Amino acid sequence: MDTVDSLIEGYRAFRAGAYKQNEAKYQALAARRQRPKAMIIACCDSRADPAMIFSSDPGELFVVRNVANLVPPYQPDSHYHGTSAALEFGVKGLEIADIIVMGHVSCGGIEALYDAGCGHPPEGDFISNWMSLATGVETSVREKHPDLDKPALLRLMEQQAVMQSLEMLRTFPFIAEREAAGKLRLHGWFYGIGSGKLSIYNPAEDRFVDVEDHA
Repeated sequence: MDTVDSLIEGYRAFRAGAYKQNEAKYQALAARRQRPKAMIIACCDSRADPAMIFSSDPGELFVVRNVANLVPPYQPDSHYHGTSAALEFGVKGLEIADIIVMGHVSCGGIEALYDAGCGHPPEGDFISNWMSLATGVETSVREKHPDLDKPALLRLMEQQAVMQSLEMLRTFPFIAEREAAGKLRLHGWFYGIGSGKLSIYNPAEDRFVDVEDHA
């Protein structure tokens, strides 16, 4: 079975299973405006799906995915800003009160950033320019930890990219104003693909702390 046929079979299984069992719920979702509980800015990596990780139902999460879960600075100009447009709609249009930036282990975008710092930028028209948003992360991590090996540097870069994205969120006036007023909360999370572990940034400890399996 090729890829497209496999996807169609998956759709048929969904229609016969999850959709059939929850048809009234899906119809109710379609009949009203969406009211997601949170916005998640995640990487487009196929192994780190927020809806799966958080066992979320349709309508619960407003998910923005791009390479390396980066947030660009606030730049209202005539260029195309997909992530910024999603932020504007989610915060101003849907009045979402929690924004989560979720990074992950083994991020290809961050590895491309690392390689560029070694003098080997990725080929193509878009990735290098996009990942240049995090050049400061790459430079800072290398300067502060010159003795670490590549895996350790990559892990720090992946986590620091989350922190930078949180700071970039605050360059958007409508986000900074709502956060200052206590109407919006920003969160930094980090997911281990192989371990399945989720870590949450703790400002008091200035580090990512693993979530316990049981409350």
